Amino acid sequence: MLYYLFDWLDRVYDFPGAGVFHYLSFRAAMSVVTSILILVIFGKPFVKFLHKKQIGETVRDLNLDGQKAKEGTPTMGGLLILTAIIIPVLLFARLDNIYILIMLGTTVWLGLVGFADDYIKVFKKNKKGLPGKYKVIGQVSLGVVVGLLMMFHPDITVREMNGVQGGNANVISESVQNETEHLSSSVAVVTSKNMKSTKTTIPFVKNNELDYAKLITWMGLWAERWVWLLYVLIVVLVVTAVSNAANLTDGIDGLATGVASVNGGALAILAWVSGNIITANYLNIMYLPNIGELVVFVAAFMGATIGFLWFNTHPAEIFMGDTGSLAIGGIIAVYALLIRKELLLPLLCGVYLVEDLSVIIQTTGCKLYRRKHKLPPDQLVPIEKRPFLMTPIHHHYQKKGLAEEKIVMRFLIVAIMLALVSIITLKLR
Repeated sequence: MLYYLFDWLDRVYDFPGAGVFHYLSFRAAMSVVTSILILVIFGKPFVKFLHKKQIGETVRDLNLDGQKAKEGTPTMGGLLILTAIIIPVLLFARLDNIYILIMLGTTVWLGLVGFADDYIKVFKKNKKGLPGKYKVIGQVSLGVVVGLLMMFHPDITVREMNGVQGGNANVISESVQNETEHLSSSVAVVTSKNMKSTKTTIPFVKNNELDYAKLITWMGLWAERWVWLLYVLIVVLVVTAVSNAANLTDGIDGLATGVASVNGGALAILAWVSGNIITANYLNIMYLPNIGELVVFVAAFMGATIGFLWFNTHPAEIFMGDTGSLAIGGIIAVYALLIRKELLLPLLCGVYLVEDLSVIIQTTGCKLYRRKHKLPPDQLVPIEKRPFLMTPIHHHYQKKGLAEEKIVMRFLIVAIMLALVSIITLKLR
């Protein structure tokens, strides 16, 4: 909203300083600062309000050190995170940008799905919360909508780079100027027209683009007609997997939000280079027109997750609940899809992946043990016969006696390393 106000003041009245809102870097910086301030200013009153209303966490008895001390800690803090994302985006982003609208829709929708789960747990006193099938329906429906928009919305395009010519010419179109923040250049960029595409980026590969249409070339003439269906299925899979994995990671104080803030920083860099025609050409990656605006969104996302750590670090004063964790995972997934970096997620979100895999391995191992020893499905497998002492894997390390703070810090170090490697893949191929 402020973008349009100051743009109008700049054009009509030549208002001093109003032109700064044309700069993506300024709006991104204001977005992250505003987001953090929202958490710092309103976080404590919100925690007190939840305490007063006795909206606290019901903790399952997992026989972990310090677990019972968390009983009654206010939950549904995800509402704070979502607010701290949405308000800065509404203030500083261009709301006519389809990518911003998709990310706002993702935030609100998965926030509502998570809120329904938290509401049932807290107010209906049902520890199981929203049945899993309804969560999956919410995630799948979001994936279908995002996939269809990416396939058919006219503003979601890729620009193929034909090459670069040296010289002193300053040949940058108006749309390119917006993406490069009105920077002048001594490089003449030659490009083709924007086009619809099902291409994505493959990390560590020299010719680092994969067209999903090539996966169904065996269909012959039908491939071009039905590639949209394949693409939608891939989007659904990515959204569901990452959203659930982030939800599993939210088990100890500060872990999910800390990892999310690190991932957000990497995604911000990836979005910026993909939306800058000069940088995209230099790095030999896909140039995505108008995608740079997503930097404003992810800046708010980083601010919200960092700000939430103010109250969520050990010992946590508030938990985010599914309202926050489902939304965080969905935001990361959809964001990566929009910037065509979804195949980088197993690396970038390696912490989420390991958390998810640990649960799958544990479940499969216990089932095989019961089958081998002909045990009933509800009988517990002896702890020494399980692949892990407890899952998700952060609980395994708690069982081994590691302090909660140490587990979180080590996971964050791993997340930072993975984020750096993910950024390096822009040149390491």
